[in-house]
Amino acid sequence: MERQQRRLGAVLAADMVGYSRLMGRDESGTLERLKALRGERLMPALVRNSGRLVKTIGDGVLVEFASAVHALAAAIEIQQAMADANQREPEPSRIVFRIGLHLGDLIVEGDDLYGDGVNIAARLEAAAPPGGILVSRALKEAAQGRLEADLVPLGDLHLKNIDRPVRAFRVEWKPDDWRVGASSAAAPVPAGAHSDRPSIAVLPFANKSGDPGQDYFADGVSEDIVTALSRFHELVVISRSSSFAFKDKGLDVRQIADQLGVRYVLSGSLRKAGNRVRVSAELTDVATGAQVWSDRYDRDLADVFELQDDISRTVAAVIEPAIRSAEIERARRKPPASLTAYDLYLKALPHLWAGTRDDIPRAIGFLRQSLVLDAASAPTLSALSVALVMASPSGAQATPDMAVEAVALARRAVEVDATDAFAQAAYGFALVGAAGDHAQGRLHAQEAVRLNPNSALAWGTLGFMKSLGGDFESAIAELQRAMTLSPYDSLLSLWTLGLAAACFGLGRYGEGISWARKSVQQNPGSGTSHRLLAANLAAAGRLEEAREVTARRDAQQKTTISELRALRFFKQEETMERYLAVQREIGVPE
Repeated sequence: MERQQRRLGAVLAADMVGYSRLMGRDESGTLERLKALRGERLMPALVRNSGRLVKTIGDGVLVEFASAVHALAAAIEIQQAMADANQREPEPSRIVFRIGLHLGDLIVEGDDLYGDGVNIAARLEAAAPPGGILVSRALKEAAQGRLEADLVPLGDLHLKNIDRPVRAFRVEWKPDDWRVGASSAAAPVPAGAHSDRPSIAVLPFANKSGDPGQDYFADGVSEDIVTALSRFHELVVISRSSSFAFKDKGLDVRQIADQLGVRYVLSGSLRKAGNRVRVSAELTDVATGAQVWSDRYDRDLADVFELQDDISRTVAAVIEPAIRSAEIERARRKPPASLTAYDLYLKALPHLWAGTRDDIPRAIGFLRQSLVLDAASAPTLSALSVALVMASPSGAQATPDMAVEAVALARRAVEVDATDAFAQAAYGFALVGAAGDHAQGRLHAQEAVRLNPNSALAWGTLGFMKSLGGDFESAIAELQRAMTLSPYDSLLSLWTLGLAAACFGLGRYGEGISWARKSVQQNPGSGTSHRLLAANLAAAGRLEEAREVTARRDAQQKTTISELRALRFFKQEETMERYLAVQREIGVPE
């Protein structure tokens, strides 16, 4: 029996009040206004808060969120936007929604959701007053205190077809706290206006095979890419139903982006010839019109579904770092006075991944500034945790308090969003690097891979941790998986460093030299890369070359055997002692 796929999520159920009455008075007018309000009021709120539109059901919608906070924020934004829109309408013509929210276990079938998590949200929606929001206790406990809103207890409600009473809360808010400033509800929403985070729409890939029967394959590739990209929590990904509404409409990329309110658009085409298929894709930055990335994939058309999976995984894995690089460049060009929390996070990343003595303090500075503006950002909490762990190995001034803070920050990131692969990877990294807990750290890294199997960062973190922990063969496989997923990633120097360490551990010094040289080439400021190059050279009997590498590195920053021992780069005692022995042999003082 096939096991059901489940996940924890926040569900928003919304339904229109008095739909039949309004349709009876003016069917075509009501449908037009409802369609316009969905596009102008509801969808922007969902995009801003990373909601995934699961389906529309007549006059209602079902939406999934990875975060309870985002779900509640979206619900309040929608109701406030509707209240503002209705001020210009006579009361009999007003379109009003009820909304119910619940955080719970969901059964996943394709793009659809079922189970108690959905049923409770729908029943809370039915019990909500017109224009109001009811939430369950589970969602209240996850979101309370993080938004400008009050959650008023209503006691236990006995809801239709729900066996047990549900503790419910009514949401109250001040209108001025929740108005999203737009000059006109009918005006197009400017690209990128919905969220600091980068937003992307994946358009239906064009079938250029001359065979209409291949439409299903082109659509399938597009849908799979939407699903794969949705696992990257730093991206706001427009739902399949919204982006596919523009299929065969003849609009250019900028027009579509304006209507969906996105910063990036991924478009592509499919061309089939015999038993071969070519899929081309390109990513466009709508604000500049620049092509951020493009590639093409030639494959044998053997197993259609396996081919869809292969292409969607490959495209999603390279899109995220491509957008990250474009966003970093965008933040770099902004004047300091206009930097948002997300901009400061982006400005920290190049320094974080450089990992040098000078770069790590800069990364920490930017990340601390970002947290002042947004203390509940899981990516920023995660990045700062990683930076504090890296402070000591980089040669930056580090204190014991940094290790404690690194674990606490990463734990907080997971509490904010347990479904964020970066947060889980950072927690695992902190547990290993700051607390020495390899077993628990590896569990979190494995959870990161489970949450997002398309994330090169997740695979690379898991591989790097296994390399330090002594599981060298497995580390090599996972680090190479990360490099295959994202061959031009900004984290390459860390992955090649992990490979150099694993090869040293296995006594495969020739391979270790090759990987360590690549790591030094990719990040010349990394002291650890130089040390591993020297260690592999010395272990291979190439002592003079090893001493030259050490002398070059010592000209920038000297180290000692006691400092290297304190870092505990390798968990295995035998490997660590072998590493220290070759460092002594090439002249590193005690």
